[in-house]
Amino acid sequence: MARENAALVGRRDFARLLALGGAIPFLTPGAAWPQTRALGPAPARPDERYWQSVREQFVMPPDLAMLNAANLCPSSAPVLEAVYGHTKDMDRDPSFDNRVKLGEGRENTRRILASFLRVAPEEIVITRNTSESNNLVSNGIDLKPGDQVLISSDNHPCNNNAWKQKAKRFGFTVKEIPTPSPHPGAEHYLAAFRNAITPSTKVIGFTHVTSTVGDLFPARELCALARERGILTLVDGAQSFGVIDVDLSDMQPDFYSGSAHKWPCGPKENGVLFINKRSHAKIWATIYSAYPGSVGISATFEGFGQRDEPAMIAFGEALQFQTRIGRPQIEARARELTQALMEGLKKLDGVKIWTSTDPSRTVAVISCQPGSLDARRLQAALYQKDRIGCATRGGQDRPGLRFSPHFYNTHAEIDRTIAAVKKYMAVGV
Repeated sequence: MARENAALVGRRDFARLLALGGAIPFLTPGAAWPQTRALGPAPARPDERYWQSVREQFVMPPDLAMLNAANLCPSSAPVLEAVYGHTKDMDRDPSFDNRVKLGEGRENTRRILASFLRVAPEEIVITRNTSESNNLVSNGIDLKPGDQVLISSDNHPCNNNAWKQKAKRFGFTVKEIPTPSPHPGAEHYLAAFRNAITPSTKVIGFTHVTSTVGDLFPARELCALARERGILTLVDGAQSFGVIDVDLSDMQPDFYSGSAHKWPCGPKENGVLFINKRSHAKIWATIYSAYPGSVGISATFEGFGQRDEPAMIAFGEALQFQTRIGRPQIEARARELTQALMEGLKKLDGVKIWTSTDPSRTVAVISCQPGSLDARRLQAALYQKDRIGCATRGGQDRPGLRFSPHFYNTHAEIDRTIAAVKKYMAVGV
């Protein structure tokens, strides 16, 4: 009851402040956000105090531990400020004359994305999410009867089902490469794809890090294998973009997709599709409309009509926020928290870890089966009673709970999660 009353007061205060003209820092264009100004790059060996200062950049209440980055991340205060400020400015004056600067901001985000992924702005298309990016590729490549597409069986449906549906329409074939559990190692997948390639193989589509149990695929090596054979590659980066320090100039895929709302902690309905310069002539645009991008492939591929340009500008702010902290430091932090959580869960009687314990085979996603407990009831108890957010996996394929820590989490939240799971394993839910 106390929490409900506090929430009610909070909503009333929120409405009152809005009525007074917006006295809330992150909702007021141009307002100061002291923590953001004070937050500098992560030191070489950042301590828990530094990561607590990062946590304070997010508006989540201190008692809420969200370990669900693989699904949806919170946006930081600078991102919220950018969304609100640019939206308010646009709605105050929606004229073409005023909106010119929004288009310039969109192109600035393209440049930021290119720098973030270490490629050229001419290779960047700003989409709505990974699903749209993947489907633009499977729609845009010319495939005909007799052609073959190789995919990993543990791909997200926007990668696998999309290829299968198009195969029904256009007559090409799709072959799945099995994904054994636990992760069998990089060499296994290199051999599996190499052995499956035939003269008719035109595309290889795989997920950089799987959303099921967090298996890390050897993306650079698989792309090199495909390139040697003249085969196109689509790398689904939904679970790597924004957590791994991805370098596409080194990986060299033909196509790479990602979402803003996951690990980058950006605005919703923003994503990226990288199209390698060498592959521009090998893909057709799917949508032809107004307001395309200004440079490179975006000029023909990004004509999606009216866009939410304030959110696109905020996408760039999310990436700059991570860059200011340091991308290698963010990856190291996510890995550190993941390993700590995995070690704690491994010690609990009855908990089966589906994710590989080898740090070279995973990043920041952990899936586990909590003995005979009902995973959905356990997930609900963790959120409702312990204020811990996570996801569940049903069915027969490695069912249970899925945790995905990120750089805004703390070791205290990891310890609290382990203690809560231990409690329910002992007393039930």
